[in-house]
Formats: sequence, structure tokens, C-alpha cells
Amino acid sequence: MELGLKGKRALVVGASRGLGRGIAEGLAAEGCHVLLAARNVEKLGTIARDIRARCLVEAEAMELDLADPSSVDACCARALALGVDVLVNNSGGPPPSDALGVAADTWRRQFEIMVLGVISLTDRLVPPMRAQKWGRVLTIASSGVIQPIPTLGMSNTLRAGLVAWMKTLAGEVAADGVTVNVLLPGRIATERIAELDAAAAKRLGGDVDEISRQAASNIPMGRYGAVEEFASVAVFLASEKSSYVTGTMVRIDGGLVSSI
Repeated sequence: MELGLKGKRALVVGASRGLGRGIAEGLAAEGCHVLLAARNVEKLGTIARDIRARCLVEAEAMELDLADPSSVDACCARALALGVDVLVNNSGGPPPSDALGVAADTWRRQFEIMVLGVISLTDRLVPPMRAQKWGRVLTIASSGVIQPIPTLGMSNTLRAGLVAWMKTLAGEVAADGVTVNVLLPGRIATERIAELDAAAAKRLGGDVDEISRQAASNIPMGRYGAVEEFASVAVFLASEKSSYVTGTMVRIDGGLVSSI
């Protein structure tokens, strides 16, 4: 299937590992030029060189710290100068926490990274998409916005707020050919999930492999998802073929969330 991504340009946030990296590589494989943004610009440079060699597209590493307004400004300036057709928001996640007992300063910092930084970036990159009558905004959230995940109180709360903003935005820009969708990963085999499993093992005094097996047993497919499986959905939603899909939350979770 021709996805119509050849020659388009995507800014992928959090592209140094996990889901962000997987999406960037998936887009590049379809002929999309990619801007890779994250705090670890040295690692991004290595990834960019690999993408250029394998996919024969433009790939550029850009330093971005969503908690630093000046960093967001610099990233936006470069992205706007080059032109961005696809924006992939991926802020990573906060440390595990209960709903109670989290310091106010911790809430503020995580809000700045996970919500305000993403909104600021999107707010500046969407107007040119509207002007050209074509654009895609994808935001990675979590299945916790539908079915709250125990011990991820901050993540459940802050991501839900961001999802509401994205849904509002989708209605405002749909007539201009810009789609806005949210991807909800379940347990995808990334470094982030490995860190959460390790934290659970430490908290419970158990073995991390057993923690992972127990978590997988609660997934109807009986396993964690692969990054490539998640990325393939994102690439489709970034494509020409998804032009009538907007304002949605798409689950990539192996059937984990039990609600309809």
C-alpha cells in the first residue's frame, strides 16, 4: 500500500529510544524525512546516521527538553524553518506514584514536561499545517487514560488532561485537513516498561522476570507488544490513507483494556 509519506517531513519527539525511535524508523522506511528530538542529542546523532544510510532520507538530530521553554523555542524555530507535516508527541512518563503523597513541585514539573511542553510545541507547529491544508498530529499517551493503572497516579492524571486538549484541537482543525489522534500503548516491550517492571519487582520484593510473566498473563494475547507493531499503527495514522480518522484514541494493547 502506498501511504503517501514520501517527501513529507516528521518531527518525532522522544526519538532516542522506545516508541519514539520505532515510529521515526517506521516513517523513514516509508520515505518520510525525520527530525529526531530528545535530550540525548549524541544518541540521536547515531540514530540519524543509521536512518540516512538505511532509508536514504533526510534525518536530523535536534536537542529538545520539554521542561525548558528555550529548548522548545529552538526546536520549533528549526522545525518551522524546514517545514513539518507530521508531529509525533512523545513525552515519556513520570516515575511511579500513588495518587496521594506526591509533592506539589513534582506535579508542577511533570505537568510542564508532559502537558505544557507538548501543548506549546503543538500550538506552534499546527498553524503551518492548517495553512497548507494537510497535517498529522499524533500523541502517545497510555491505556491508563481509559483504565487507570495502579501506581501510575501522575501518568494517569496528566495524560488524561492532554488527551482532552488533543480532542478539543481535533475539532478545531479538522476542516483544514489536519488530523489529531492519540495512541494508547499497553505493555509494549520498551525500556520504559522494563523500568516499570524492575520498579515493581523492587517494591514487591520479587523477581523481575516473574513480574513480567504475570503482567503478560493479564493480556489476552499473552505477551508484550513489539515496538514495530505499535509503530506500524502510528505510521498509518500519519499517512494519506488515514485522512478521515481524527479525534480518536487508538489502543495498541493486545486487548489489555477490558472496557468496550
